[in-house]
Amino acid sequence: MGDKEARIGLKLVLGLFVYSLTSVIVLAALGFWWAAHEFQKPGTLKEPAALIVPSGTGFNGIAELLLYHGIIEDTTDFFVFRAMGRLTGQATRLKAGEYEIPAHASMKDIMTQLLEGKTVQRRFTIREGLTSYEIVQHLKTLEGLSGEIATIPPEGALLPNTYDYQLNEPRGDILKRLEEEMITELTVVCGVEAQIRGFDDLLTLDCPGVSAPLKTVGDVLTLASIVEKETGVNEERRRVAGVFINRLKKGIPLQTDPTVIYALTKGQHKNDGKGPLGRRLLKKDLQIDSPYNTYKYAGLPPSPIANPGKASIEAVLNPEEHDYIYFVADGTGGHVFAKTLKKHNANVVRWRKIRRQKQ
Repeated sequence: MGDKEARIGLKLVLGLFVYSLTSVIVLAALGFWWAAHEFQKPGTLKEPAALIVPSGTGFNGIAELLLYHGIIEDTTDFFVFRAMGRLTGQATRLKAGEYEIPAHASMKDIMTQLLEGKTVQRRFTIREGLTSYEIVQHLKTLEGLSGEIATIPPEGALLPNTYDYQLNEPRGDILKRLEEEMITELTVVCGVEAQIRGFDDLLTLDCPGVSAPLKTVGDVLTLASIVEKETGVNEERRRVAGVFINRLKKGIPLQTDPTVIYALTKGQHKNDGKGPLGRRLLKKDLQIDSPYNTYKYAGLPPSPIANPGKASIEAVLNPEEHDYIYFVADGTGGHVFAKTLKKHNANVVRWRKIRRQKQ
């Protein structure tokens, strides 16, 4: 074969190669265009669908879950979803969790939702002033949690707030999170710099800057729990805290009903609409021999009587300065304050008259 024939043969081979390469490129481009179109077109899902992606599920496993639950229609969509996930580099970045996939969501919409971790938002609220027993009872009835609660946390250890949670999150983990939030709150507001081994350890530490005769973090939390149970009016919290500070300074017993109720119930309050005792507090109840009975014993009770919120904690740290020693309900949800016993007794008579009228 001469040089001329060799050159012709080489040109033919190169031509075939270029043609084949061009065909492959064109076919690949057409294939990508088709896959991108399928990836972005509205899905066939007629109603929102639940999807739970367990932690540790790989990309192929997620695709299989979508196919199994009918969120993507068939095996063709299955392969398109997998291909586009890898081509876009998103395959390894999808997040586990509980999702609600919207009706007619495209595969791209689904990929974005899992990429951004837009999970179902489950929330619960712990109201200020609940005891640890009451919080545990609430968590026991909360849907979507798992596991049992072995022990009731110490009183005052759980910070009331609104919390997010994931489906099947252990109840024990939830309680641990509430306790960690309370530790963080107390550490910050009291300016504690020492290493904290746990909640009980924190209570024994000094709280710099707190009003005398309060001294420790435990003192602050205990008085805050009493303030929380005495008033639900935010504007009154600092004034109520100031009353108790004044009584402590003068050595006057706090004489607060919620501590007596705690002595009687140990925090296991009734929930039948008749108050924590299931009845009215009686005069004879004030004689109970308990360190929590602040009618019988001066000073603070030995520990908190409930779980106070941030506002009550801050009120104790910044009490209103005044000369009030007494307060009683005013019939409107708030309280009326007095500096003398004579004035207080008159306020009590007025309150009893209002209460009789309401009966």
